[in-house]
Amino acid sequence: LGLVGSGNNGGDALVLLRTLAARGRPVRAILVGERSDGDALLHGWDIARTPDTALGDDPAAWDRALAGAAVLVDGLLGTGLSGAPRARQATAIAAMNRSERPVVSLDVPTGIDSDTGAVPGDAVRARVTVAFGFPKLGSLLHPARERVGRLVAVEIGFPPLPDPHVEGFPFGATLITPAWAAARRPRRGGETHKNRVGALLLLAGSEGMAGAAVLAARAAFRAGVGLLRVVSAPENRGILQTAVPEAIFLDRTDPEALVRALAASDAVVAGPGMGTDDEAVAALRVLLDSDVPLLLDADALNLMGSGRVPPAAEIARGRPLLLTPHPGEMARISSFSGDELASGRARIAREVATECGCALLLKGAPSLVASPSGPLLVDTVGSSDLATAGMGDVLSGIAGSFLAQGCVPVEAAALGLYHGGSAAALAGKGSGLVPSDVVERLPEVLLAEGCGATELGCAGVTFDQDAPR
Repeated sequence: LGLVGSGNNGGDALVLLRTLAARGRPVRAILVGERSDGDALLHGWDIARTPDTALGDDPAAWDRALAGAAVLVDGLLGTGLSGAPRARQATAIAAMNRSERPVVSLDVPTGIDSDTGAVPGDAVRARVTVAFGFPKLGSLLHPARERVGRLVAVEIGFPPLPDPHVEGFPFGATLITPAWAAARRPRRGGETHKNRVGALLLLAGSEGMAGAAVLAARAAFRAGVGLLRVVSAPENRGILQTAVPEAIFLDRTDPEALVRALAASDAVVAGPGMGTDDEAVAALRVLLDSDVPLLLDADALNLMGSGRVPPAAEIARGRPLLLTPHPGEMARISSFSGDELASGRARIAREVATECGCALLLKGAPSLVASPSGPLLVDTVGSSDLATAGMGDVLSGIAGSFLAQGCVPVEAAALGLYHGGSAAALAGKGSGLVPSDVVERLPEVLLAEGCGATELGCAGVTFDQDAPR
């Protein structure tokens, strides 16, 4: 049963019903809006059509009309919605959501904002959404993502995409897919050594927070970095040298040793569990005095937000810079409140990245990577399984590893998200996942080849993402 709107989305629903009728499937339609009796899109197929005016706003009448359907097709409203659906569409939406029948939405579920992910009023809860050509950004962002269900994009004959780096590029975002990651992941040559595959300097772990340094260090090694120096509180020496014997330990109270290590490093990560005391500030200031690519996370961002270290725009003038805030840290380093972030994550990520002149990974569902130029990058493999203390430390280690291996900050951030999320999925621990599980599965993700797969037995599927969990 197709619920058919008066616009192009309704036309798509009619084509779907016509195609199924041609294959012998029983179909019918409820017209929620005005369409001509001899609609040319039907190509002469006699599809049973009931005007919604025959049902009115009587819930019982709608329930009877939908009761005989095995599957409902949502073809009410497409990508043009900017406010709450009108009463006529809202009645149909409520009936679909009450029916407990599986719903297939066309392009986007009716009622979501396809640009921002907002849900300004009633919205369809789809089991599957079939996006035409490309997923719409809003369907990947919460709260709309909860209404989308499984998201499948299908090729419908759009022309080839232009280069995303040229002026006039028409798309605002790019998905971080297996193919995207495989094309950008660093590869080792046959003849190489530890200093050629990346030397990373990690400032992490105050007294009592050695675990953050351990997780970040292990993740960096598992993501392929060749050499790792860990700068930490002297009290953590024994723990770190036992838990990560592959790493070189440096006392954060020895500035001369930090300067020498900095000169021999290809990238720096600062922040995981490092604290905000005077010793942490002094060590961070030493590491800021350089042009080595830098990732700032956690306490390093908190220090920036409090004004105890220079702002991001000043740091980014002399070096490649990546910031990796969660929403709370984002509010501290920017002028945006938590409520503003909740309603405009994509826009705000772009604005802050542009203002700071650097790459920015805004953690969330989904995580987003923004830069002053180029499209927004959208994570496709993260899940609520990652909502555990210490996952940010692992992400910093992975992204820092890729930064040290020669990736630009935007790609290092996106590769960190992809490999961390994929490792979590491989671990298969659900809500019992812990950061160490992710670290241990990273080598399998690095060994994986190919562009991803779908079990859907139909041609033209270009993207397939399960409903969020």
